[in-house]
Amino acid sequence: MDGPSNATLPRGFLLQGFFEFPHLRPVLFLLLLAVHLTTLSGNLLILVAVASVPSRPPMLLFLCQLSVIELCYTLVVVPRSLADLTRPGHARGSPISFLGCAVQMQMFVALGGAECFLLAAMAYDRYVAICHPLRYAAVVTPVLCARLALACCLGGLTVSLGLTMAVFHLPFCGSRVLVHFFCDITALLHLACTRSYADELPLLGACLVLLLLPSMLILASYAAIAATLHRLRSSGGRRKAASTCASHLAVTFLHYGCATFMYVRPKATYSLRLDRTLALVYTNVTPLLYPLIYSLRNREITTAIRRVLGRLRPGKAIGQGLYEP
Repeated sequence: MDGPSNATLPRGFLLQGFFEFPHLRPVLFLLLLAVHLTTLSGNLLILVAVASVPSRPPMLLFLCQLSVIELCYTLVVVPRSLADLTRPGHARGSPISFLGCAVQMQMFVALGGAECFLLAAMAYDRYVAICHPLRYAAVVTPVLCARLALACCLGGLTVSLGLTMAVFHLPFCGSRVLVHFFCDITALLHLACTRSYADELPLLGACLVLLLLPSMLILASYAAIAATLHRLRSSGGRRKAASTCASHLAVTFLHYGCATFMYVRPKATYSLRLDRTLALVYTNVTPLLYPLIYSLRNREITTAIRRVLGRLRPGKAIGQGLYEP
């Protein structure tokens, strides 16, 4: 039996997943597989739809990057979880190496952080489009979009590397069982031998950079947008401008709400099984909702998707029927 003095750095961990519910696992596998395939299909459809648009507005380029992040985000977690649900394995969990666990956590944080920064960049895009429409084409250029996209990825990567190094330098001991289906930060911190608040400082710092700073930029952008909409005399123009922000706001609330609830809280409040259930939602359900939100609220995306589906269907008449009101 492992004691507190025996660090598990070379031995790795056991992902408990849902091994304690053997009768529930087949149903959970089928459900997660259906959600995963739908998520992949929705995001791939958005990528193909955006690629089929001859001239792509900046918002579509940002949306394309968001779909790529969501694809990678789910691929980091879900395939391994599905594989664990199919194997009989040991009742305590599925083994994962120390390095494999560190890589999975680093990629998960990097992609989530890149999405935080990207949502802030998309808010800036909406700010310029609504508050300075005449200067929009000159300010938000394809070069700026590419630079912002690169900055979002590098920002998420930098923070994730620092957080991963800090977490995996902690001593791990005891049963080595992570009550989770992937290497999440909260499960790893709970398994650390130390009980000092200093262990939570890297996570707090990452939350400040990934959540607080981008959210302040988003709030500032929408405060300026709200002031501009308030000055508009035309209710139709106000409604049209507000509708362009609806999908971005919905995705922002989902992403920041889940991340804030999960990670901006002290270690003493962690509830491992509740956290595992909530993680099941934000790693599977929210990525499924993002394509639906954007395809339903964005007219350009809706038109592009209809064009792509029209090309895939046999018969010209059927393809034309997709464009009928």
